[in-house]
Amino acid sequence: MPEGGSIAAMESIRKPEGFDAQRLFIQPDYMQNELMSNELTRGFHVSDIGFFPRARYHYREREEGCDSHIFIYCAEGEGWLEWKGDKPAKLERRQLAVIPAGSPHRYGASADNPWTIYWFHLKGEQAELLIRAYGLDQGPLQLTIGTHARFLEDFEQSYALLSDKTYSMPAQIHVSQCIRHLLSTIGITADNTARDKKRERYLEQAIRYMTDRLNGSVTLRELAGHTGLSKQHLIYLFNRETGCPPIEYFLRMKMQRAGQMLDLTDLGVKEVCAAVGISDPYYFSRLFKKLMGASPTEYRKVPKG
Repeated sequence: MPEGGSIAAMESIRKPEGFDAQRLFIQPDYMQNELMSNELTRGFHVSDIGFFPRARYHYREREEGCDSHIFIYCAEGEGWLEWKGDKPAKLERRQLAVIPAGSPHRYGASADNPWTIYWFHLKGEQAELLIRAYGLDQGPLQLTIGTHARFLEDFEQSYALLSDKTYSMPAQIHVSQCIRHLLSTIGITADNTARDKKRERYLEQAIRYMTDRLNGSVTLRELAGHTGLSKQHLIYLFNRETGCPPIEYFLRMKMQRAGQMLDLTDLGVKEVCAAVGISDPYYFSRLFKKLMGASPTEYRKVPKG
């Protein structure tokens, strides 16, 4: 069993769900029937989707397997996964695991560094064909930073559509196509070339530098100096891999951190603003709404469970 994630460590507490700020959506029966009847979704559709942040004591075991294909993406922390009778495999940051339908399995969060996971279940013959075509079930896949950003963006859009417009078949079709394209993107980018890995190392280095300074400020010159790249090359690298330049990416990181603080603490908006290194509360509120889709006050009121 991977270190820090032993089942014995969780014998007294096992939670399949029920985590602070979690999000969870399951298709109602009437929509499941419609999805199975529609030509565009019969072969590939999302049946369940969710987000479990810092899911301490998370544990699931299905001795008979599941009737859907399970996708688990570990964004932070660690966990473990056991299926096909193999030894438990560690699932770490920015790794995706796929459990085919009908496969007995069990999995759980690390006891010492519990994972934050985005997950969804897929049904349909085409889902199985896509998994096989790209070998997505051959063990944990390491996502690049660019694919990681794409995964989170597509997940958030899909979750919002499914939870807000469950009844809408056009929305359901869009989600099916979005997730299908996401998985094919993962499939063709999983095998990194040496050049890809070098770019990844530069990005990791830059993002770690920014992560350590989320309560302050970072300039493009500082970031370029830290990575040893020119400012122009650094901008090119971020645009290519994340879709935005370095400083905009840094601001997005700040707003994501602010969103977590609004969800998980009782700090006031001004205190959260100061904690992410922004001195002007009005600028903070405008930026937060632009990037997160709601003002800090409105965001805090939205149910996350």
